[in-house]
Amino acid sequence: MFSMSVLVTFIHQAIMQGIPILYGSTGEILTEKSGHLNLGIPGIMYAGGISGVIGAFLYEETLPSRDAINPVLAVLIPLLSSILGSLLMGLLYCFLTVTLRANQNVTGLALTTFGVGFGNFFGASLVKLTGSEIPSVALTNTSQFFRAYLPVADKLGAFGQIFLNYGFMTYLAIIIAFVSAYFLRKTRKGLYLRAVGENPATADAAGINVNRYKYTATCVGSIIAGLGGLFYVMDYACGVWSNEGFGDRGWLAIALVIFAVWRPDLGVPGSIVFGGLYIVNQFVTGLPMRDSELFKMLPYIVTIIVLIFTSIRKKRELQPPEHLGLSYFREER
Repeated sequence: MFSMSVLVTFIHQAIMQGIPILYGSTGEILTEKSGHLNLGIPGIMYAGGISGVIGAFLYEETLPSRDAINPVLAVLIPLLSSILGSLLMGLLYCFLTVTLRANQNVTGLALTTFGVGFGNFFGASLVKLTGSEIPSVALTNTSQFFRAYLPVADKLGAFGQIFLNYGFMTYLAIIIAFVSAYFLRKTRKGLYLRAVGENPATADAAGINVNRYKYTATCVGSIIAGLGGLFYVMDYACGVWSNEGFGDRGWLAIALVIFAVWRPDLGVPGSIVFGGLYIVNQFVTGLPMRDSELFKMLPYIVTIIVLIFTSIRKKRELQPPEHLGLSYFREER
C-alpha cells in the first residue's frame, strides 16, 4: 500500500510523464477535427524536440561563459526553434495530403520515420561536435530556466508538490488544452473547423475555405505537438538529448486522442492517467523486471477498452469526425 509520500511522488511523476503526451494529443485532436489523421505526430514531436535542442546548443556555444546566459533568450530561442521545426513538418504533411491528396496514413507514417531519422542524425552530429564520450547532449544551463518553479512550492508540502512544483511548460500544456476545447465548442471558427472535418463538401458549399482550415488546423496542431518534444527534453529529461530516448510517447499521444473522445479538455485528466499507467511498473515491488515491463501495456489496453465502449454506444459526440482520413476532392462535390 502506498504511503502518503510515495503517493505524492507518484502523482507528481505521472503528471510529468503525461505532459508531453498531452501536447501531442491536443495537437492531434485539432488536426483530426479538420478531417486529417496525422500518424506523423511521433515524428513531429521528435523534430520539435531536436529543433529546440539545436537552437539551445547554438545559443550556448555563442556565450563567452555560462554566467553570461540570458534567461529570456535561453527560453525563447529553443521555443522558437521548436515551433519552426514543427511548423515545417506540418507544412510538409499538409502539402502532401491537402494539396497533392496523398494517402494520409502512408504520409503520416513516412513523416514519423523522417522525424525520428532527422532527430537521430542531428542528435548524433551534436554529440560529435561536443566531443562527448557519452552518446547524449546536455543543455543543463538552458534547461534550468524551463524547469524553474515557484519557490513557495517547497513550503506547501503535498499541495505544493502536486500542483506547483513544475516548470511553465506544464501549465502551458494545460492552458492550451482548455483553450483548444473552448475554441472547438464555443467559437464560430471552431464550428467551421468541425464542419470541415465532418462534411467538407457541405462546408465548402457554405462558403468555408476548406483547404485553409485544413492547413491552419494541421500546422497549429503540429506546433503544439512539437512543444511536447521540447518539454520532454528541456524539462522532463533535464536538458539531456539522447537518440531514441523519447520512447513511444508519440504513439501514446495518438492513443490519448481516442481515450479523450476527441475532446482536448478530457485529455488533461487522461494524460495524467496515461502517465500514471506508464510509470506504475516503477512503483510495483516484488516483481521481476520482465513482469513489471508488462505494465507499460496498460495505456494501450485502456485505450482499446474505451474504443470498444464508444463503438458500442454509438453516440455521435463520442465518435471521430465523419470525414477523418479521407481526402477531399472539390470536383466531386
